[in-house]
Amino acid sequence: MWPLYAAGFTTAFGAHGIAANLGADSGDAVTSLLVLGGLLALYDGAEVVLKPLFGTIADRIGARPVLLGGLVAFAVASALYALADSPGWLWAVRLGQGAAASAFSPAASALVARLNPAAKHGRAFGSYGFHKSVGYTLGPLLGGVLVWAGGLRLLFTVLAVLGAAVAVWALIVVPVVPPLPRARQTVLDLARRLADRAFLVPTAALAGATAALSVGVGFLPVSGAVAGLGTVATGAAVSVLAACAAVVQPRAGRALDAGRLTVRAGLTAGLLLAAAGLGCAMLPGLAGVLSAAALIGVGTGLITPLAFAALAASTPPERLGQTMGAAELGRELGDAGGPLLVAGVAAAATLTYGYGVLAVLLACGPVVAVGLLRGRG
Repeated sequence: MWPLYAAGFTTAFGAHGIAANLGADSGDAVTSLLVLGGLLALYDGAEVVLKPLFGTIADRIGARPVLLGGLVAFAVASALYALADSPGWLWAVRLGQGAAASAFSPAASALVARLNPAAKHGRAFGSYGFHKSVGYTLGPLLGGVLVWAGGLRLLFTVLAVLGAAVAVWALIVVPVVPPLPRARQTVLDLARRLADRAFLVPTAALAGATAALSVGVGFLPVSGAVAGLGTVATGAAVSVLAACAAVVQPRAGRALDAGRLTVRAGLTAGLLLAAAGLGCAMLPGLAGVLSAAALIGVGTGLITPLAFAALAASTPPERLGQTMGAAELGRELGDAGGPLLVAGVAAAATLTYGYGVLAVLLACGPVVAVGLLRGRG
């Protein structure tokens, strides 16, 4: 399991270590909030397109080869910017990193489900989410230190070394998990399965939580800069978000396995907390940034393990890669759409209004989710 945890850490550290520092550094590449939103969305846009594809490939040939290939590609893409160090390459490399993560992220999730019994899926995904949250925590903070010391080029060099090291570790340690025999599936069968409430509700909650998370990581540093905070200080403030998610996720998973928490209650509470956090982001000064980071972190920490455990429980084992890839598609739609929505509103009005619009959308989510789950009975 440890190389899988390391893979989760790698994608989180890479995505948010760079995202949290784009607004404060690389002024030659980031010339406006709209450009910042585009760069934040580019990584996830590649994942939106490719994660379902790589999830299906993982079911067909096995998740381990897809995991290894994605990690190697991530290392190569990171090394390209470390060598080139130009604004044009920043766009291309972020696209390449997103494509690589779209391979090893759903493969790692499928292996987490395959290597653990169903009764421990909540704890397993809670632990996996914890290590991703450690990456989210260290990404803005350590990324800020690396950017301060050597610019984005040093940060990309560290990511290249990290991706290569995890790939070698996974090659040595992760066991071969052969693909399971699969019944023939038509496009209509797939559409029915993905349109079921058991898939739609957890995936929609993941999308909302990830939208709040991405906006927090990408735009709270902008709010912090307006409040007079430096690069390291804003990185540390945003790391509060991921630290809260890291603390909550294993506890939420254990509570689900023990029957102390239901999926419906956890998803509802998580979305409302994330919406409240975005509301706090509208407040000026350091207090608004810190309270927003804490509430968004707790909300996403509740949602993530519960949603993935619910998806694993409702999916045939031979289709886990496909389901995880499709669920990750929902997450990445939120991860890409959240920054674009906030950036678009901010360009038309102010960043405060951008936070407010996304907060209202998330607050409406529990009403829809509860209605769907109640309809399912």
